[in-house]
Amino acid sequence: MRGRLRLVSHRACLAPHDPFTAITKSLMMPILPLTLLLGTATPGGGFPLYGDAAAATINELDASLAVQTRNTAGSAENIELLESGQLDMALVAGEPAYEAFAGIGRAKSILKVVAAIYSSPGMFAVRGDSPAHLVRDLVGKPISWGTRASGITLLGKYVMDGLGLDRETDFQAHYLDEAADGPVMVADGRVAAQWGAGIGWPGFSTITQAGGRLIGLYVEDIEKVRAKHNFLKPITVPAGAYPGQIEPIQAVGSWSYILARPALDDEATYRVAKALHRGHAELVKRVEQGAETLPENTYAAAPGPKYIHDGVRRYLSEIGVPRT
Repeated sequence: MRGRLRLVSHRACLAPHDPFTAITKSLMMPILPLTLLLGTATPGGGFPLYGDAAAATINELDASLAVQTRNTAGSAENIELLESGQLDMALVAGEPAYEAFAGIGRAKSILKVVAAIYSSPGMFAVRGDSPAHLVRDLVGKPISWGTRASGITLLGKYVMDGLGLDRETDFQAHYLDEAADGPVMVADGRVAAQWGAGIGWPGFSTITQAGGRLIGLYVEDIEKVRAKHNFLKPITVPAGAYPGQIEPIQAVGSWSYILARPALDDEATYRVAKALHRGHAELVKRVEQGAETLPENTYAAAPGPKYIHDGVRRYLSEIGVPRT
């Protein structure tokens, strides 16, 4: 059950209607943790991995909170579930968040940022024996773009559009029921490549561990994409981020967020932000992407201060973010 609940203890020696009984009961009623539902995505992707790690870290650091994760269809559904009050918080990729905040194809959203969790550079992964070395080499080939509701899939749409390509007509587009299906399709040859994003992304890890490799963008391609979609940022994937990756890879992408429903209590988001900060080392032990989940990144990656939840802004102010 969500919310603050009280357990009542009774003393047989006290009369049920004695005023002293009510006072004693009040002092003896422990407060149950506040349950918060956190939406993630389909099994096999990066959001469930990160969400479970974040929930475990928050719960460990703050006994007054009980964060429970819930698998969903991904970013697009998470936004809908937050706005309808069916989730308290959810993981949302940068591109769906951008469209929601900007009111692209819908009314502007009033969801709030709790944390910027990690950057998501978009890339392709291919088998080690693939003849493809450039994005253009994949034109006309079968490509797994991910699940339809995933923010990573939407990132692919924006990046391809910036390159003057259409993921539906210039490729043989495949969409997944679950993110974990993509690496299997790469391995058995049903698709030539898997589109994905992030450092430590499970799908890329699976493919590269099997001898696969990653395809990013050239600098001129990045400039071309950003000329059309400047909310996307250049991101360098450092050498060694994935098995067998000996050189840095250049890409574009955005930051993924924990977003909250607008009416979520300020004290709750304050405590979540504080627990993620104080538990940063434990979060990183659980999930590599957690290294980027820092208060200064939340402030820098949010579209603006007004988009950050008031409870989180209070915590950022307490610790001196932004630095002056």
